[in-house]
Amino acid sequence: MRNMMLVMALLGLGLVPTGPAAAHAFLKAAVPAVGATVTEGPHELRLRFSEGVEAAFSGVTLTTGDDQRVQPVTVAVDPADSTILVVTLTAPLAPGLYKVQWHVVSVDTHKTQGRYDFTVTP
Repeated sequence: MRNMMLVMALLGLGLVPTGPAAAHAFLKAAVPAVGATVTEGPHELRLRFSEGVEAAFSGVTLTTGDDQRVQPVTVAVDPADSTILVVTLTAPLAPGLYKVQWHVVSVDTHKTQGRYDFTVTP
């Protein structure tokens, strides 16, 4: 009985270990959106993640439908919101299929990666 009361007290205080948290930064939204068709080539891409990301350990590669890399591209965390990576392009994208490959390290050091496509039409 006494051990049960001790366990209950510890649970009430939140002192019983519950295991490591499994937090990772997953892509929640993007502009242009995942799978979207847009009629105007964007000047930038915005990728929103489920938690803050570390700019120094995160990146985005943008390629055309035939795997030609789009250069130059700069990638930075939005200074107003650490959950958003901003990919700035030097010119609007021409019509075609584009592939976005991303990798991020969240503020709690977990790594994730993924990819998505979007299309620009004339």
